[in-house]
Amino acid sequence: MSGIYIHIPFCKQACHYCNYHFSTSLKNKESVINSMIKEIEIKSIGNNDMIETIYFGGGTPSFFDTSEINKIIDSISKKFKISTNPEITLEANPDDLSSIKVKELSNSFINRLSIGIQSFNDRELKLMNRSHNSKEAKNCIDDALKYYDNISIDLIFGMPDSNLKTWESNLNYVTSLDLNHMSAYALTIEPKTALESFVKKNIIKPLDEDLVFEQHEFMCNKMSKHEYINYELSSFAKKGYFSKNNSAYWLRKKYIGIGPSAHSFDGTYRSWNVSNNALYIKDITNNKMFFEKEKLSIIDKYNEYVMTGLRTYWGISLTYLENNFGSSYKKHFENKVIKFVDSSLVVVNNDVFTSTIKGKFLADGIASELFLINL
Repeated sequence: MSGIYIHIPFCKQACHYCNYHFSTSLKNKESVINSMIKEIEIKSIGNNDMIETIYFGGGTPSFFDTSEINKIIDSISKKFKISTNPEITLEANPDDLSSIKVKELSNSFINRLSIGIQSFNDRELKLMNRSHNSKEAKNCIDDALKYYDNISIDLIFGMPDSNLKTWESNLNYVTSLDLNHMSAYALTIEPKTALESFVKKNIIKPLDEDLVFEQHEFMCNKMSKHEYINYELSSFAKKGYFSKNNSAYWLRKKYIGIGPSAHSFDGTYRSWNVSNNALYIKDITNNKMFFEKEKLSIIDKYNEYVMTGLRTYWGISLTYLENNFGSSYKKHFENKVIKFVDSSLVVVNNDVFTSTIKGKFLADGIASELFLINL
């Protein structure tokens, strides 16, 4: 099984925290779509994998007309083998999801929505430079629930000047609606963003890391009480509603990236498309190489397994390590992980090691000590 990720590189405006590839100009939109369709054809050649998921990310996919989304999906269905009931997700912004647009989407191929709410607090939305307000956020969810059961929303915690009370109010709205999926991310100061500039100029002050962890821990405990499973560091879902697309990434399944800046993984190679709309169009049109790629070494694969395992509830299996990497890798892991078990950041059940709530929050740092550079 494989998945296809479609990167839609357009947004109405730039959020202050975002460093993803996008453009606020739509002048190349039609050419980008045509180039994507050509890339779909190119990458379908010799590919016999069954496609289980299609995910429209960005950027802002809901910025596209429903007919344009359907055109891309239709081109995929003509070139790839599609499973009987694929998960087809569209990332959307609340201000795009009018009641008419939601109804249109419900009659399209899209069967899952991932809505970028980020906060139900107008002060926080303004700080992020989001293109919607809290009223629009709540209204779009109400409209979406009339047509969709499989809905996810994104939230951001650790906002400057936030506290447990403001964060709890966001979570209360999620649990009151009994939504089936939520992704929540700690605010990070990314390079070359407006947020980074605000921090450097002392316009805003990042929240203390201990307070960010306090919000993370509160969220994990609250969501668990409401029967959400924290199947990946940032993902919470009711039973039966894990994102198949997200799970595929964490379980290191194959996926094909389409569009400017999109990444792909075929089990051996990782590749990434050029992060420039005009160059992407030019290279695709002229049949030139539009991506770079690298072959993963066994050490790369081990390190990725460790990183993803620490972030998920599937964990890291000693049996898997030995069967796929050999006894020396298993021994290295056992020797390095013990201190994290002793400090209650990692727990072991039979031969599977999983992170505790605090361990997941510190997963990057823990992974760096478990990684291999040379064996």
